[in-house]
Amino acid sequence: MKTTFFNIILCIEHTYRLFLDNVKRELDLLGIYDINSAQALMIYNLARQTVSVGELTSRRMYQGSNVSYNLKKLISTGYILQTPSDHDRRSLHVCLSEKGVSLYDKIDQFVERQSQDVRPFLPGTKSLDAVYKNFQAFENFWNGNTPRK
Repeated sequence: MKTTFFNIILCIEHTYRLFLDNVKRELDLLGIYDINSAQALMIYNLARQTVSVGELTSRRMYQGSNVSYNLKKLISTGYILQTPSDHDRRSLHVCLSEKGVSLYDKIDQFVERQSQDVRPFLPGTKSLDAVYKNFQAFENFWNGNTPRK
């Protein structure tokens, strides 16, 4: 049981890295070389929302310790717009620019293709919902949440 548990953890990390590699290949096919795959996922997670910089991490829109660096890069390359909050000038809000929305749409098409192409590889029920529920169980466990009954 312990070995299986640990192998699942390693698989989660490896799967995420492989997904980032595939996002990078997609960016290369699109001729986009000014951002990396993690930054592209930040764009995808932001979608068409306007959020504060703090919300990028608190709402699970971005995983990683270098939010500031990646955000500055996306602003400097024109994918994200930054504006001060109407209520608190110390707080900054970000949203996708027109260039960012265009890339979001392309990444969305890529994610749609991937979600269809993965079906033959899914065991048993062949349901992404079932896989997602299993990963949510790990997330709930590490967050200290009570198991669902």
